[in-house]
Amino acid sequence: MRLRALYSPIAAELVVLIQLLIPSTQGVDFSPVQLPDVNLDQLGRVALTGNFDSISLYTYKQQTETAFSTNGSQALITQLPNGDFTAAAPADAYIKTMCPFVMKHGQLAGVVVGGNFTSLGDIEAQGVAMYDPSTSKITPLPGLLGQVSAVYCDQDTNTVYVGGDFKGADSTNAVAWVGMSGWANLPFAGFNGPVNAITKAPNGNIIFGGTFTGLGNTTTPQKKNQQLVNLASANISSRATTDSTGFNDPKNIVCKTSSKDGPGTTWLLEDKTPGFWRADLNFGFQPTKLRLYNTHQDGRGTKTFRFTAFPINGIMNLTYSDPVTQQEMVCDASGARCPLSDNTTLAFQDFYFYNRVGMNAFQIDISDWYGDGGGLDGIQLFQDDIYAYAIPSLNEPTCSDPKLPSNSTPTGPWIVSPSGKSESQYLTVDLSPQEIQSAQASVVFQPDIKQKGNYSVTVYTPGCLADNSCSRRGIANVTGIFTEGGSPIPNQQIFQTNNFDKYDQIYSGPVDPNSEKFRSTVTLTPDTRQDKSITLVAQRVRYAPTNYTDGLNGIFEFNPTQGSMLTDYSKSPFDQAGMDLQPEAIVTSLAVAGGISYVGGNLTDTNGRFKNIFSVTDGNATSLSNGGLNAQVAAFQVFGDFLYVGGNFTDTVNGSVPGLKNVAAYNTVSQSWAALGSGVRGRVNTIVPLELNITEKQLETCITVNGDFDQLEAFGSAPAVPVQGFGVWVPSRANWLQNLNITTRSIMGKLSTATNITGSNPLLAGTISSQGVPGAQDAVSLTSKPLALNSLGVKIQPQQVTSPMRKRAVSGQNVTGAVAGLFHKNGKLNVTVIGGHFTATASNGSTINNLAFINGTGAVSGLGSGLDEDSVFLALGMQADILYAGGTISGNLDNAAVNGLVLYDLAQNNFAFPQPPALGGDKVAVNAITTRPKSTQVYVAGNFDTAGSLGCPSVCMFDKGQWSQPGSGLSGSVAALMWQGNDKLLAGGNISINGNATTLANYDTKKGQWTPLDDSATAVPGPVTALTPANDAASQFWVAGKSTNGSAFLLKYADSKFHTVSGLGDQTLIQGLSMLSLNGNHDKNDLVPQSMTLLITGSLNLPNFGNASAAVFDGNTFTPFILSTSGSGSGSLSQLFSEKTVNFKSSGGHLALGFVVLIALACALGATFLLVVAGILVERYRRRAEGYQPAPTSYFDPQTSNMGRIPPEHLFGRLGQKGDAPIL
Repeated sequence: MRLRALYSPIAAELVVLIQLLIPSTQGVDFSPVQLPDVNLDQLGRVALTGNFDSISLYTYKQQTETAFSTNGSQALITQLPNGDFTAAAPADAYIKTMCPFVMKHGQLAGVVVGGNFTSLGDIEAQGVAMYDPSTSKITPLPGLLGQVSAVYCDQDTNTVYVGGDFKGADSTNAVAWVGMSGWANLPFAGFNGPVNAITKAPNGNIIFGGTFTGLGNTTTPQKKNQQLVNLASANISSRATTDSTGFNDPKNIVCKTSSKDGPGTTWLLEDKTPGFWRADLNFGFQPTKLRLYNTHQDGRGTKTFRFTAFPINGIMNLTYSDPVTQQEMVCDASGARCPLSDNTTLAFQDFYFYNRVGMNAFQIDISDWYGDGGGLDGIQLFQDDIYAYAIPSLNEPTCSDPKLPSNSTPTGPWIVSPSGKSESQYLTVDLSPQEIQSAQASVVFQPDIKQKGNYSVTVYTPGCLADNSCSRRGIANVTGIFTEGGSPIPNQQIFQTNNFDKYDQIYSGPVDPNSEKFRSTVTLTPDTRQDKSITLVAQRVRYAPTNYTDGLNGIFEFNPTQGSMLTDYSKSPFDQAGMDLQPEAIVTSLAVAGGISYVGGNLTDTNGRFKNIFSVTDGNATSLSNGGLNAQVAAFQVFGDFLYVGGNFTDTVNGSVPGLKNVAAYNTVSQSWAALGSGVRGRVNTIVPLELNITEKQLETCITVNGDFDQLEAFGSAPAVPVQGFGVWVPSRANWLQNLNITTRSIMGKLSTATNITGSNPLLAGTISSQGVPGAQDAVSLTSKPLALNSLGVKIQPQQVTSPMRKRAVSGQNVTGAVAGLFHKNGKLNVTVIGGHFTATASNGSTINNLAFINGTGAVSGLGSGLDEDSVFLALGMQADILYAGGTISGNLDNAAVNGLVLYDLAQNNFAFPQPPALGGDKVAVNAITTRPKSTQVYVAGNFDTAGSLGCPSVCMFDKGQWSQPGSGLSGSVAALMWQGNDKLLAGGNISINGNATTLANYDTKKGQWTPLDDSATAVPGPVTALTPANDAASQFWVAGKSTNGSAFLLKYADSKFHTVSGLGDQTLIQGLSMLSLNGNHDKNDLVPQSMTLLITGSLNLPNFGNASAAVFDGNTFTPFILSTSGSGSGSLSQLFSEKTVNFKSSGGHLALGFVVLIALACALGATFLLVVAGILVERYRRRAEGYQPAPTSYFDPQTSNMGRIPPEHLFGRLGQKGDAPIL
């Protein structure tokens, strides 16, 4: 069990910490990456489709596809030179506050980071740590148990003031880190309630704001030592126990509330022998009182004892009241031995612990005795903390005296998990999505509340590293009822992905005591919005009393130069302002601007001057314009002359300023309110500045608004914009970034805080993702001179979580975003087509569903009416100017049903008529479309059985207005098609030929016959999802898909056999393959020509890197190429499409067979021609040498000539004679 922080000496530990330092994480050096030198010239225009909100080339080693987190974890964030954001140090929970700790001499010691995390930069850090921005070193600052909500770094005093909901040193909720020496208690020892904000007033004093009513050193519980530690569930042991029957069981004295002696109720030691009684518990605790019942059996009894705590093996100092003198006494300092009275009139004797120390076991060592030996009749242990454990046996024992002891009620298949490094055992349950929805698991906690008052209620979550469940941990919903007749608090999400034990405050306020009619309860259940299997844990809930007041009310002013505390709070304008508020004020925000201090929260002036926000100036609390705001303020941010305010308000108190919906700006100079557009639809939690390139090469500070809202409200001519809790206000444009028609980065996520660091980039905290192509969702162009991604100009809306999703029939993946694309250029017609499952905005402002057209001027349009909005386009093809668009398409055109395929005339900008007869079958989907070379035949493939009335499963051919079945015997689902010459078609998928399963099949158009490809049924380990040629004849090709075991595969087919490529992670999904040319050469190998590379697109997992949307493969190594994000996760790329096809060239490897034959033929013809010419020349030379003369052109008169009657022998008779020339 991890209890060290509860009992170890903090100061000594921190001195060692600062001297030795904690091993650092790796520094962020912004290392550039060498991009592949691709040459796209021969391809013409090139583009990529996919499912992403932001996308960029992989140019720096620090880039990842990690998107903004939705599991409750955040990170320290810095900006790369290319403008992308990267996590400098991930945390396992929220980061709430930061400040740069600059010492008096001006040196930066580090950035102090606070939150409810348990690790930062993969180093254990409980709620607070120091971050060095120059090296990225993380230094934990151990000693606090709980969460940190506010820090303020004061250079003048070398002090960091820390506030939150925690215990540390001898303080609660507020403490100081001084210089580099460690924690120091503040003079007032903190507060009796959580601290939410800290700032420095213009007079130099430190101002604390929160939910408290008194100081830590002036408020203590009215009733202490109220909760029993359950010894009944402990493992009880002893040494030197008597062998007398009935007195030899050390469990006899557990759950005893009387000093009755006798067998079964008394435990005795051997005669005249020292010994011990020990209890080992399954949870940690901090006892405050020990109650012992001495035995008087046969004149025996314990005379002296001492208390030893484990695992520290430390002897505890105890105090007690002397039974005779009634004086407060301290146990013997040497050995800490305590006397136990043998007065028979005393039922028990109480001993109080001088120090609060954590332990999970203890031992009563008996060193002296009365009579013949020692023994006890009973033992009880008490603590101040009020806990309810998820495991019922760990709660207060029912055999003892509590009337309504703490208890719990687990429902569902929970199992007990060992404590490991946590402080107690806990419950664990594994839940499927169906079990989550049906609420089959819950734990109801009921604490033992004996006194009415204000309490801080905290839920404890054990860390996930100890039980190796981090990847499975889910989200818990927690709610509670705290007052009789009161309403339950709203559900609160607790993300259980923390690496180490975490503490989440869920409530602070009044709690009624237990009675026969009422018990306060806290209920933990799984969040029903989770759609995957999860592991849920439940450990314990703590109620800490906070209601004891000495006059404060949510705000306190501290003068660090005074050695003693002022007790007259009326002398402080801040303290007086708090006392003038209605009781139970909550201060959430503090800020100073223009020499004026501002206070915000959930508060109301008792004199009716203001609500929820006020200022303190000239020693007085002053209302802001219009009486403040009409609901709670949650966040402040000062920028320039403006104080930006966020919360859940809708207007000023008097309702005179429109547009102040959850966010507003207060001009501190003119003292007037201004709206940010018309606000946002939902609560704002934080406001954080962020520098962005709004104009080219010019950084500008923008204001990010973060919270639980889903829309930027419409104002002026700007429409409402759907968002996911994140908006960026551009002060110079007085508009939301999402409304501006400018080129800037795509940013998603949420920010919680930020801080400026002299000489370094601003440091952010939160969960944001940004990739490098502005305004690009789901489709981008790719250029190689220079290598860059650019927007295609289609305003595709980011996919919302609730968007309908259709499945691709072969691979089974959910389909969202852009899936397919093509370029079509014919005369003056120049159109880019994007298909998939998305919503986009046309140039005329209309809505486009799933298929978009971009003409040569950049104008964007969509289909007309007739198709269902949930249609998904998975494949595109062209024949003349007719677009063939296939997928999971349904609708009705010209009173005819459409299913799987639709034809669109790009020249006429309308649906083609008539449409082909609809495809039929179960779950019809068209996954691939290709046109036969030098033909008008269009082949359509996918998952279907019929085309109109024609039986035509899996692959069907459309030509001249009618369907034809190519061959017979093919069935199943086809995902990809590829031509191998003009007459052979290769089909890949999950298919069968004449009932024999295979993954690849050839169709010979001349023979009209399907045949399986070689040994593809056994060599290819699962359904095929992608194909691409590896040479011009496509006799060699690449094939990819998903194995039957769920892992991705990549193979090359060459020389009539398959070659397996390894190196991709198990979670990889390959959606597309393309061969690209290079300007240079890579190392020679047998798989990829030296001057080419294989581009792999999809959702890729690369070992030793992580996720990527595209990678290049040179035959030896997979290299990340393109990264993208979508919503709260990694994005994906479906395919690359281009205007022209790639030409393969020799790069030291073998030429294709076709090239060899053509070259050989050309060489033979050339040689023959040269031989013929040479023969002619030689013959002419010989004839001249032998006296040949040209015959006269008028050798005879054709009118009188008798040539036609010359006998042949007269004409050729002397040809064979030598010597003279032939005579005619």
